[in-house]
Amino acid sequence: MNQHRGMNQSTDEKRAVCLTIGGSDSCGGAGIQADLRVFASLGLHGCSATTALTAQNPANISRIEAVSLAQLDAEIHAVFDYYDVVAVKTGMLFSVEHIALVSALLHELHAGLLVVDPVMISSSGKRLLQDGAIDTLQHALLPMATLITPNLDEAAVLLGAPVTDPARDACALRERLGCAVLLKGGHADTTHLSDVLCDADGTIHSFNHPRQSWSAHQRHGTGCRLASAMTGHLALGLPLEIAARQAIDYLQAAS
Repeated sequence: MNQHRGMNQSTDEKRAVCLTIGGSDSCGGAGIQADLRVFASLGLHGCSATTALTAQNPANISRIEAVSLAQLDAEIHAVFDYYDVVAVKTGMLFSVEHIALVSALLHELHAGLLVVDPVMISSSGKRLLQDGAIDTLQHALLPMATLITPNLDEAAVLLGAPVTDPARDACALRERLGCAVLLKGGHADTTHLSDVLCDADGTIHSFNHPRQSWSAHQRHGTGCRLASAMTGHLALGLPLEIAARQAIDYLQAAS
């Protein structure tokens, strides 16, 4: 641990620190901007490291530009050199090279909580993960995770088959990856939704709620915000099941 960590921090900076690593959303509804807002609302100090810049609004992503590996490396090191990071949340990682770098740095620098939101495709249909990167994600980063938070489409990619039984399939992912799984149900075409948590011991917890009549603006980034709320509640020391319930309630109330 760097000897300067904690020595230079003001009282305000001594709030629990969460780091989000992911894409920048120019309209602020998703990505690292959304994560930082969630962390702040929970009384946490949020830091960020950017993997890619996007030009987007709630309806469309028109351009993605990857951040250089040198810049991403420098941002992550700068955070860990100064702060004691309690929890890390990853979102859009974009490429094989970015995933490999993030995995290596977290293995070196971070022994705390890691929540991986395996962002692959935007709600508007834009690919957010390049070809070949899924294998790197599964073999380099996901085995390090405390929790992963896939939606139904992302879980299907990781499983290699459509999700037909959320509880069973969440457990299948847990067994394969060795970490807890919060399977987000927001992409289901139903009036009532269910988020399913399979904890590290294989116990299933289901959280049911009605589908909200949200606008496109309100829906944009809900998966990001649920994952960051989950990260924040875990950073505050809540047990996994309670953190999941509070994160889901937070999203339902705030969106």
